[in-house]
Amino acid sequence: MIDFHCHIDLYPNPAEVAQICSERGLYVLSVTTTPSAWKVTASLAGPRTQTALGLHPQLAHERKSELPLFDQLLPQTDYVGEIGLDGAPEFRKSWQDQCNVFEHILRSCENAGGRVMSIHSRRAASAVIERLEACRGAGTPVLHWFSGSQKELDRAVACGCWFSVGPAMLAGERGRKLALRMPRERVLTETDGPFTERNGRNLFPWDAETAEIALAEIWQVSEDDTRRILHSNLARLAKQARRSGRIK
Repeated sequence: MIDFHCHIDLYPNPAEVAQICSERGLYVLSVTTTPSAWKVTASLAGPRTQTALGLHPQLAHERKSELPLFDQLLPQTDYVGEIGLDGAPEFRKSWQDQCNVFEHILRSCENAGGRVMSIHSRRAASAVIERLEACRGAGTPVLHWFSGSQKELDRAVACGCWFSVGPAMLAGERGRKLALRMPRERVLTETDGPFTERNGRNLFPWDAETAEIALAEIWQVSEDDTRRILHSNLARLAKQARRSGRIK
């Protein structure tokens, strides 16, 4: 099972969640929202967990001073996230800071040889894709919980983007239509826990199984075939990460 975007450090009991992920053999991308959170979060990681170095767009105006720390830590990881842009009305005041931070991170990733990047693009898909097109050497973009238009999705596909989809996205008809249009060889599952809920409770990484079941229905293949596709995708992406990032 794969959860390619969750916030392990933001659960009330992160060490316990990390331990359960390890015991269940989950493949997890544990994203961070600030560079200063990366080291402690990375210390929780099990053998199948990667910890991504991030600076969340909603925090860009408050934490832009941590960009030097981001650059300092970048050589220690092959994965970057959560990064990106957020165009929701409540974050419009910080738009310029968001753009400055995102562009800096993309340039840093490009200068470092590229990284696999988990990217936030809520109400900002075109702006995110525009910057990825301008900085193609930054690495492999994985658009988390993509919610743009079908035209923006097609543009993202042409730009080489991958996608991570979760139970919340696949619960609605619009999200399912977008997922069907995504190249299945570039799709991974996620939960975005603990920020998402199902049946009144927060999602955990192991709830990615719900997304697997939904994808099987959308793709009209068996659940076993769906898992094989997802694990093949993850293996290819991990190889890209090792080629572009530091040699382990």
